[in-house]
Amino acid sequence: MKALTANRLTDGEVVFWRKSQWVERFADAELFADGDPAAEAAEAHGKNQPTVVVEPYLIDLTESEGLWAPVSYRERIRALGPSNLNHGKQTEGGAAIAALLHAHGAARSTGRVDLIKRK
Repeated sequence: MKALTANRLTDGEVVFWRKSQWVERFADAELFADGDPAAEAAEAHGKNQPTVVVEPYLIDLTESEGLWAPVSYRERIRALGPSNLNHGKQTEGGAAIAALLHAHGAARSTGRVDLIKRK
């Protein structure tokens, strides 16, 4: 499955595509099956809105606890919004946020971190 995402031009907020418009919550995003021509059509439509969003793109999704979550750890962070639990998307809570926070084993590692011992 896939979802279309971008950053809103006016305030930089992460937004997701749903039925020809941009919404702020990942839980409200329209999901596309892999290979669905509607996904490419939505992406093309989004790219034709340069005064609304910045460079929309499709992200891969995985199922977690019966809900969908981005495969990429970076995209999960974007979907959650600000990391401050006192404002932003995380304050809404609910199952959608829980699925993003607890999606185990699906995030792809982008590299390896080597620890350096200090003398």
